[in-house]
Amino acid sequence: MIHIIKENFKRALVAKIFSIITIGTLSFLSFKTQYGLFLVGSFGASMVLVFGYPESPFAQPKNVFFGHFITSLAGVLALNFFSIEQHYLFLQIAVAVGLGIFLMILLGVTHPPAGGNPIFIILGGATYQFLLNPIILGSIIIIVYAIILNRFILKKNYLKSCFIAEVY
Repeated sequence: MIHIIKENFKRALVAKIFSIITIGTLSFLSFKTQYGLFLVGSFGASMVLVFGYPESPFAQPKNVFFGHFITSLAGVLALNFFSIEQHYLFLQIAVAVGLGIFLMILLGVTHPPAGGNPIFIILGGATYQFLLNPIILGSIIIIVYAIILNRFILKKNYLKSCFIAEVY
């Protein structure tokens, strides 16, 4: 029992430290530089997987990158091509979230935190630029820190099939 508590404490501590470093970097780039937004709410949930449970298939780099990208693209496309009156906004959001989930599962790149991306993209009226910054660049930063921690510091078998999509 004490061994399990120690392992959980260690996992939680490492996840906390690297989450602080990663979100701190993304926040700094967002608010203290002229490079634009690097931070979205779903990245906080990504921290749980990539630093707390890196052995999960959902935490693998290809899932983090393509999961965020695909669901965000679904949100931007729904916003631009599925124009709808304000009082039917719920349909636009529902279609975008459903499409994003469908594509993640179909392409074998499921990353659960990314499922919420279409919601804030549609509510915020994001543009295609949002795909580059914060989604693509922010995801890359998260992945780089996850590789540094999991592969090089903790010596875990991280990067399973890296960016090769597996269709199930």
